[in-house]
Amino acid sequence: ASEGTITIGEALEAAVLTAGNKPVEWSDAAAIQAAEVRATGRTNIMPGGVAASAQSAATLNARANSDDEKTTLADVLTGARGKLPSDKPATRKDAEGVTGAEMRNDPHLTTYPTGVAASVAAAARINQSK
Repeated sequence: ASEGTITIGEALEAAVLTAGNKPVEWSDAAAIQAAEVRATGRTNIMPGGVAASAQSAATLNARANSDDEKTTLADVLTGARGKLPSDKPATRKDAEGVTGAEMRNDPHLTTYPTGVAASVAAAARINQSK
């Protein structure tokens, strides 16, 4: 990553600060997968990676009986940079891809205001202003 820019991995970790208590939903898992693909340049999901953890969490959360049993974004995204084999500065194109993935997988076709897509978009805006 370039000096002073915010990477996609850092943006994922920042989502923990803004939406960490939010249970992982399918839209979050899709956004995290899109972010991982863009950060690593790989087209497949890595076993044990952030996207795989998010998909597993969304599946389990869909079956959970109470919110107390649900896996949160903090559970999945804490330490995200260390789970990515490579990372890169967030760009506007990355933010658009992550936002699109989150919206396509949300029943209301929206993004969570302080969630994964918002975090990557904020990082891209900051990077673009440098």
